[in-house]
Amino acid sequence: MFDHSNTLPPRPGVGYKPQHFTEIMENPAPVGWLEIHAENYMGDGGRPLAQLRALAERFPISVHGVGLSIGGEDRLDPDHLARLKHLVSWLNPASFSEHLAWSTHDSHFLNDLLPLPYTNDTLTRVADHIDELQEVIGRKMLLENPSSYLAFEESSWSETDFLREVAKRTGCGMLLDVNNVFVSATNLGYSPQGYIADYPIDLVGEIHLGGHDEDHDDHGAPLLIDSHGREVADPVWALLDITLAASGPRPLLIEWDTDVPDWPVLAEEAVRAERALAKVNV
Repeated sequence: MFDHSNTLPPRPGVGYKPQHFTEIMENPAPVGWLEIHAENYMGDGGRPLAQLRALAERFPISVHGVGLSIGGEDRLDPDHLARLKHLVSWLNPASFSEHLAWSTHDSHFLNDLLPLPYTNDTLTRVADHIDELQEVIGRKMLLENPSSYLAFEESSWSETDFLREVAKRTGCGMLLDVNNVFVSATNLGYSPQGYIADYPIDLVGEIHLGGHDEDHDDHGAPLLIDSHGREVADPVWALLDITLAASGPRPLLIEWDTDVPDWPVLAEEAVRAERALAKVNV
C-alpha cells in the first residue's frame, strides 16, 4: 500500500509515540523514518491504526516486535504470528525486527526480554523460530542483540559468533543496538569496542540507540539497566562513532519508551544522531 522502495534511509529515525503525532507531521526535523512496536497495532481499527496509516503515507516504517519470544523453548504463538502477518501484509514496512531473547514460558507472558545461554541447542531453536517467522511474514527479519545482566556458564558460543551463525543458517539480518552493547559490556566486564570489532557488521540493517540507568550490584560494581527512559549517554555516542566508522551510514534509531519527553527533546536527540551520521557521510 505504501511505496517507499521498501528500505529505510541511512538517516535518523525515532520510536513513534502517539503524543508526538501532530508535531511529527508538521515538523519532523531530521527524522527520516519511524519505528512502531508491532504489538501496539494488532487490533482491528481505531485511532492508532488511523494515525499509523497517515504516518506511513509520509515516512518509511520499521516494525519492531517485542512479544514473539524468539528464544523461548515453546513454539511460536500461532495467533500472534497470524496477527503479525496481517499487520505486515497491509503496512508493507521497510523493515521488521525482533529480539534475541525469551519472554514466555508455559503460556505465561513475562514483562521482560530475557537473555539466553549460547549453546548448540539454543542455536537450533532460535534458527528454527526465525525460519518459521520469516516464512509466515514473507520477508527477512533483523535480529537484535540483547542487553545482558548475567552470563551463563553453559554458553559455548560468544554472542557475536552466535549471531553470525544464526544469520548464516536463516538468512536473517542484524539490528545492532549500541546501547545494549555498552550495557552488556559494562555489566559483564568486557570491551564494548572489542564486541563491535567482532560483530558481523556487514549484516546490519538498523542501528539503535537508547538511554540507560546506572545502579550497582550487591558487590558495589556498576550495573547498567537498559531503560529507554532518558537521553543517550555520552559513552554510547562515542561507541556509535566507532560503529559507524566500521559500518558506514545506516538507519539510526533513537529509542525513548519510558518517561517519554516532549517532542523537542526527542527531536534534539535525532539532531545529534544526524551529526553522527554526517561524520561518515563525507
